[in-house]
Amino acid sequence: MAIDLAVELMHATVQLEQPLGDGTRTVGTGFLISEPSPDGRPRTVLITANHVLSGMPRGMATIGYRIENADGSWAYSPQQLKIRDGAGHELWTHHPSRDVAALVITAPPEFAKAAIPASYLAGDDTFADYKVRAGDEMMALGFPRGLAANQAGFPILRSGRVASYPVAPAKIFPTFLLDFAVFPGNSGGPVYMTNQDHRPSGAAGGAPEFIAGLLTQQVELNHERLEIGIVTHAKFIRETLARLHDPTSPVTTVAQEVPVTGAKAASAEEAARPD
Repeated sequence: MAIDLAVELMHATVQLEQPLGDGTRTVGTGFLISEPSPDGRPRTVLITANHVLSGMPRGMATIGYRIENADGSWAYSPQQLKIRDGAGHELWTHHPSRDVAALVITAPPEFAKAAIPASYLAGDDTFADYKVRAGDEMMALGFPRGLAANQAGFPILRSGRVASYPVAPAKIFPTFLLDFAVFPGNSGGPVYMTNQDHRPSGAAGGAPEFIAGLLTQQVELNHERLEIGIVTHAKFIRETLARLHDPTSPVTTVAQEVPVTGAKAASAEEAARPD
C-alpha cells in the first residue's frame, strides 16, 4: 500500500534520550519500521545509530511518543524504553560493521500504525532505478541538540543535496555525503527522498518515495563543522533487520573503504545539555 512518506516519517520519527545523573541528558533520533517477525506476526522495530544506544549506559531510555487529542491537537507523551537487561547487556541488535541498531519494541497502537513498512528501505537497485546522483535533494529528520519542532515533540525537517559521487553501490560506497547543517542529536534520523519531479529510468511515471539511509556522522575539520552529514545506506538497515532473528545472516563486505577525513559522530553524548 502506497503511503505519503514525507508525512508518515514525521509521525514515525522519535526522540531518544537518557538522563546521565549529573543534570544533563543524552539525546538522539530514531524512527519506527514495520516488519513481520519470522512467524509472520507484525512487529515494530526502532531504528537508530548504534552509537546513540551504546552511549546510553543505563537500562532505561525515554522514547518520545506523541498522542493526538480529540480536538486535533497533539501532546508529547514520552515513555520508558528498556534498552539493557539487568546485567547491563544490550537488548538491541547492531550491524557488525556499520553504525546501525535495531530494537524490537512494543509501541502504543497509534505509533505501531505509524511505523514505515520495511519495503520503503532503499537497496542498491533503488538508487540505480531512480538514477540518484550528486545534486539530488534529500530530506532529513531529527532533533538537533534535543530541540523539537514544537511542544508536541515532532522532529525538525532539514533538506540537503547529495554532496558526493558516486553514491552507490553500498558495497563500494557504504556512506554518502549530504550538504546540510548537522548537530549532535541528529544521529539516527532518517534520510529520505520524495522528489515528485524525479522519474525512474524507463518508467512512465511514479515518483520516488524511499528511505535512503540514516544520519550517522558529521564532517569537521580543525574543530570546525563543515555542515556536511554522512549518511549510512539503508541497505545496512535491511541487513540489521535480518539479524534480529538470525544473528548469522550475511552482511555486505565493503571493499577498500576509505574513511572520510574529519568524520565525527553526530553523537548523542555530545548532545548532553542541562535539563
